[in-house]
Amino acid sequence: MKKSKLEANGSLEASTADAVEAAETETLESFENSDRSELVATAATVAVVGIGAAIFEAALLPGIVLGVAAMWAPKYFPRMGEALNPLFRSTVRGAYKLGNKTRELVAEAQEQVHDIVAEVHAEDNLQEAKPAAS
Repeated sequence: MKKSKLEANGSLEASTADAVEAAETETLESFENSDRSELVATAATVAVVGIGAAIFEAALLPGIVLGVAAMWAPKYFPRMGEALNPLFRSTVRGAYKLGNKTRELVAEAQEQVHDIVAEVHAEDNLQEAKPAAS
């Protein structure tokens, strides 16, 4: 059995914890670098195809954009969902408030139109009653 070298303070745990932390950091950095390089390669490919499509036929661009979105959606959708949740909530809240304000404005405008129609109707009835009385 191999013996481990003790630190100056006589603790074997400190050196083991440092080694585990260094290994975790190295693994995380290599994962992030591979993820970034994959993303950069994909973005470069999409850019080249997009430029080529724009040169030859601009009508192909919407299809390319939809294809890229369909490709990235499953991979990045959970992250986007978490990031867009506050935006979605505030948008729904704003739309609800806007709907209520619009409903109030329409009701007020309708009430004013009914008042004007009632005044015109009353004036017509008054003018019809005057010649009959004369």
